Order: sequence, then C-alpha cells, then structure tokens
Amino acid sequence: MSGSKRKFTRRSALKTGAAAGAALAAPMIFIRSAQAAYCNAPKGSTVTLGFNVPQTGAYADEGADELRAYKLAVKHLNGGGDGGMLNTFKPSVLKGNGILGKKVAFVTGDTQTKSDAARASAKRMIEKDGAVMITGGSSSGVAIATQGLCQEAGVIFMAGLTHSNDTTGKDKRRNGFRHFFNAYMSGAALGPVLEKEYGKQRRAYHLTADYTWGWTQEESMKNTTEALGWKTSKTVKTPVGAGDFSQYITPVLNSGADVLILNHYGKDMINSLTQAVQFGLRDKQVNGKNFEIVVPLFSRLMAQGAGEAIKGILGSTNWNWSLQDEASKAFVKSFGAEYGAPPSMAAHTCYVQALLYANACEMAGTFSPAQVVKSLEGFKFDGMGNGPTEYRASDHQCFKDVLVVRGNQNPTSQFDLLEVVEVTPRSQVEYDPSIFGGNLGPVNAKSC
Repeated sequence: MSGSKRKFTRRSALKTGAAAGAALAAPMIFIRSAQAAYCNAPKGSTVTLGFNVPQTGAYADEGADELRAYKLAVKHLNGGGDGGMLNTFKPSVLKGNGILGKKVAFVTGDTQTKSDAARASAKRMIEKDGAVMITGGSSSGVAIATQGLCQEAGVIFMAGLTHSNDTTGKDKRRNGFRHFFNAYMSGAALGPVLEKEYGKQRRAYHLTADYTWGWTQEESMKNTTEALGWKTSKTVKTPVGAGDFSQYITPVLNSGADVLILNHYGKDMINSLTQAVQFGLRDKQVNGKNFEIVVPLFSRLMAQGAGEAIKGILGSTNWNWSLQDEASKAFVKSFGAEYGAPPSMAAHTCYVQALLYANACEMAGTFSPAQVVKSLEGFKFDGMGNGPTEYRASDHQCFKDVLVVRGNQNPTSQFDLLEVVEVTPRSQVEYDPSIFGGNLGPVNAKSC
C-alpha cells in the first residue's frame, strides 16, 4: 500500500458519526487485502522461480550442474520425464502438475562467484522477472548476500551449495533455508576417521579461501584436529580464483607440518591440490610420518578435475551418486538420462531444494512466504537421498547423515571417483544452534 493510501486510511479513521462508519468499512477491507498480499504473488497460470548460479568464475563447474538439476526439477514438477524423486519423497503432496496448479517457469542469473553480482542478479529476477523464490549459489559469500537480499525483498531463499557455518549461524534469516551441510559437520564427521588413519600426533598447515566459508571451515577443522591432539603449524589465507598457488605451497615444504589441509573449493581446490602433489608433498616424510593432504569438502566434479591427484585424499561430502538407496538411484537415473552423466552433490542439493519449496507451497496452500516458512520449519522428510532429514526450526539448517569419502584409488569409470569411507550418523554432527549466534528474526512477507 502506498504512503498516500495509508494516510487516507488514517484520516478516514478520524471521522465521526454515521458518515465515518460508512467511510471506515471500505478502508478496513482494503487494509486486510494489503496484508494478505506478498511479493510477486502469481496472477496467471505460471509461477516463476529464480535460479541464481555461478555460470562464470571459480565455481562455474558446480554452477553448470546446479542449473541442470534445477531444469530437471522443473520438468518433474510440471509432470515431465519419469518424475525422479517425486516418486520417493515422503511425506509429499506434490502432484506433478506444477505448484498449486500453476506451471513452473524459471529465469536464471550469473552470480560470477561474487556477492555483489549475485545480489544484482537476484534483485533483477525479483523486480523485473517476478520470481517468487530465489535459489542457488556455490559460494557461501554469495549465499549469505543473496539470503540477505531475499529477506529484504520479502521472498523465500532456498540456498544451493553453501557450507559456511555462518549461513545458518550468525547470518541466518527467517526467509532463508539451507539443505546442504556445513563446516562444523565436516569437521565432526572427519575427526574420528583422521584419528584412525593418521593418529593423534600430527602438525597441520592450513591454506584457506579468504571468505566466510574458508574461515569457518578452517576454524571447524582446527577445533576438530586440535581436540585429537594435533598441533596447528600455520594458517594462511588465499584469494578466491588465485589460479597459481605455488607461492602458498612452497613454504609448506619447510614448515615442519606433516599434513596440509586445503580449505579450498571448486577450481581453487583442483589447482591447489594438483600443485601440491606436483611439488612432491605426498612423496615426503616429515616427523617420521608420511605427509598427508586433507580436503575437508569436495565433490565428484572436483575429483574429476584433479585427476590422479585426488586418489587417496580424505574429505566429506553432502551426497554421492553411488549411494544405493531408492531415492538416490531414482535421481541418478533421471539425471543420467537427461544429461549423460551422474549428478554432483551440488546438483543433488539444488534439485532437492526446488522440490522442498514446491512441496511447502502445496502444504501451505499458498506461495505466501509467511505460510511457506511455517511449512518448512521443523519439516521431517525422507526419500531424498540422505535418509531421514529435518529442517530444524531454530536455524533453518537441515540435519542428516554426512558422508566421509576418499578419492578412489582404483576407479572403474570416469565417474567412479569417490569411495564412501563412512556414513556418519546425524547424532555425531548435530550441535546446539546457539553456538554460532545470529537471530532468524521475523518473516518478511511484504508486498513488493
């Protein structure tokens, strides 16, 4: 409602007598109508979703697979293809006839793996294209920036690949939801495996992407490894998209460290790991131990890019296409038929987020953010490839089992690159939401 109309309503409320009573009736109805409105409420036969992914930049490979997954989700939601995980997701009220009977349309944006670019493209999709929900991203800096914009604009944000503790920690927002796991969970899952494989007497050197994800990943891994008895030799921040990491790797050789922890992702991880192996780190013995490299978060796409260098490397992942539950098999079959390759974990989490949003709208009977938030908060579900999962109401973080993986030493195909070492139960990676601070605040369901 415009400012002039609000003033008119207040002036009307000051009128007295019978005439005032007549004058009040219409404005009060008008006020209720305005309160029921929300940003980009669909008016025709379609509803528009905004897919904001890195189509250029250091995380573009992940972004391309995310976009493939979103397009497949739209196809399934609209009743096309074999339905994928619509057939395994439960409890679900999705019917394969769009969302609330409206055909799903979409627009796309390029985050460029830059927060400003991501906000600009999300703003355009909301203001010019009428997107009622924004989803995507392969960088936590991008996710946090976009989540903040969506909160301000009054639309729902379903985060894509974002692993920083801050996304559902100090920077959480009521309008934002994350299905992907976080850095704390990676550390909690990896700790017992690192102790078993490498022992308690180690010295770790960290190379860390210099933004919110890298900072919280480094912190989580330090907390985990130091609790095991490891010493932290040094931590060094590196710029996103550096390409050449030789200046950062050379000092590791004479540092006295016997483990290199690469808090890098996407092409940065591919480049830093490849160069570390080329520098001979994995052939060294330090402190009487074989030198080891750990990549806390990696995916099949990164393993593919790193080639031989990934073999034997330990890390964690949100999901892997080799899982044999019915939901994972259904998704892999659909994705493979559509694109000729198995999906990455980035593709998986984005596909799931699209279905979860659609289902929440169906449950609520509306696209209104206030009601969609209510449907998602505390929602427990299964049949999406991660086993029993819950969208925790207190911070909008999904909780589920976490995979510890190793680069496959003897792959049977170009896609068989990760070996699942352990499925870490949810109970081992869960935490009190207060440890990361932040406040969800109220839902923003304003008209735009």
